[in-house]
Amino acid sequence: MVGAIPLVFGVVVLTFILIHLTPGDVTTVIAGDAPLSVEQITEIRRSLGLDRPLYEQFVTYVLRILQGDLGYSYISRKSVLELILDRVGFTLVLTFAPMVLASISGIMLGVMASRNQYSLGDNAISAISIIGYSIPIFWLGHLLILVFALQLDWFPAQGLISLRVRLEGPALWLDMLRHLVLPATALGLLQLALVTRLTRSSMLESLTQDYITWARSKGLPERTITFKHALRNALLPVTTLVGYQFGYLLTGAVLTETVFAWPGLGRLLVDSVFLRDFPVLTGLLIFVSFIVIIGNLLTDIAYAFLDPRIRYG
Repeated sequence: MVGAIPLVFGVVVLTFILIHLTPGDVTTVIAGDAPLSVEQITEIRRSLGLDRPLYEQFVTYVLRILQGDLGYSYISRKSVLELILDRVGFTLVLTFAPMVLASISGIMLGVMASRNQYSLGDNAISAISIIGYSIPIFWLGHLLILVFALQLDWFPAQGLISLRVRLEGPALWLDMLRHLVLPATALGLLQLALVTRLTRSSMLESLTQDYITWARSKGLPERTITFKHALRNALLPVTTLVGYQFGYLLTGAVLTETVFAWPGLGRLLVDSVFLRDFPVLTGLLIFVSFIVIIGNLLTDIAYAFLDPRIRYG
């Protein structure tokens, strides 16, 4: 975990420099269509601290971060941390739901495919996995909207809740769940494909090991051999994949939330880019970096739990 400190600092430096080198000026966004004079624009830049040298802005920003202050939004004038905390729950729901479902389903499909190698079911699962891995998230999102929202009218096309009716209690939660189905499906298909393919290949390797031959020689049931002996060892690389894919899902949430108008961190990031809201952009990237580092730490802990050699070696 100590090694993550220079990593986070590197993220802060690169993010701050790259964002401030991008073209565009937030003062033009704040001014809008108002015919401001040069003096007024200069005053806006001074009030935001943009008139100071870049290195001075960076030092001030780093000192604020060390105090837990990510700054204030240029546009809404709210705390960046407050804006992030207001939306992080929606992104975590959108991210965890497909990750959990896709991981469980992918493991089951991978086990089924490995137990009947080169069968019709194995070939079908492998083909579907390749297709799922190849489809871009934004294209799949629009396809799901066209088919299941516009043509079949099974699920809402966008948003978090229905705005035309006032819902409360269980009806509200059910409505939010219906809005979650399509974006979660778009975000989770890639995860499902990767977990399925890795579980299949890892299971095929485990089933050829000597300890599996020894277990079969003892007359153990095939189900016990598959799930108690082979699967536990096959889950080691799968656990690593799931942990490191969490960062990718957060990245994919940017596209998914934009397509489905989901009010999470991804949508906030896109809006901040168009508005040149640099404090929000920098705060978001730093926050996501911390989340990814924590996810990797939890992956290492889970890896040690599954493999006793790591705990006691």
